[in-house]
Amino acid sequence: MAGWAVDVMAALGAPGAGLLIALENLFPPLPSELILPLAGFAASQGRIGLVEAIVWTTVGSVVGALALYGLGAKLGLARIEAIVDRLPLLELDDVERTVAWFERHGDKAVLLGRFVPLFRSLISIPAGVTRLGVVRFTVLTTLGSAIWNTAFVLAGYQLGNEWERVEGWLSPVQNIVIVVVVVAVAWFVSHRWRRSHRERKRRRAASADAVDDQG
Repeated sequence: MAGWAVDVMAALGAPGAGLLIALENLFPPLPSELILPLAGFAASQGRIGLVEAIVWTTVGSVVGALALYGLGAKLGLARIEAIVDRLPLLELDDVERTVAWFERHGDKAVLLGRFVPLFRSLISIPAGVTRLGVVRFTVLTTLGSAIWNTAFVLAGYQLGNEWERVEGWLSPVQNIVIVVVVVAVAWFVSHRWRRSHRERKRRRAASADAVDDQG
């Protein structure tokens, strides 16, 4: 991954770093925690400018986020509800609660979401679905991305050849986030399955009582 990122930056310069970060937004398995310090390291070697690296990676973050925002806006609430209505273990009430929560906390979610692995990409989709103002979304995303990117680019710049230590520092935090998400999803699926199972038993019992009454 690092070798490929180096090749892209070598070929395209600072815009290459921006392209990589844009792709990271669209494909979260691409780690910004690796790309950003590597861009800082390239700046420390004089291959790209430090300010260029920060500006272009922030532009890449915003472009990638706007692409996902556009996807959410394209799908729209009606299509999301239609999809959820066909999925097991999900209910339309879930969509309504999520939308209501996002309408209350959308600004904070977009801004602070830029600092959370995985969520910094995914948060753009509900922003588009709920039609959070595109200018407001862009400003919040730019601000959050600029802070995040600057911190990691500067860390890579200061560490030089030891830029990979940055990813090592953040790895435990990212692992914690992933574990929390997995546990939350597992709890949600288990809770919904048990509730669905109880509901099926209740309906079968009600049907049996109805048959007995008719008899």
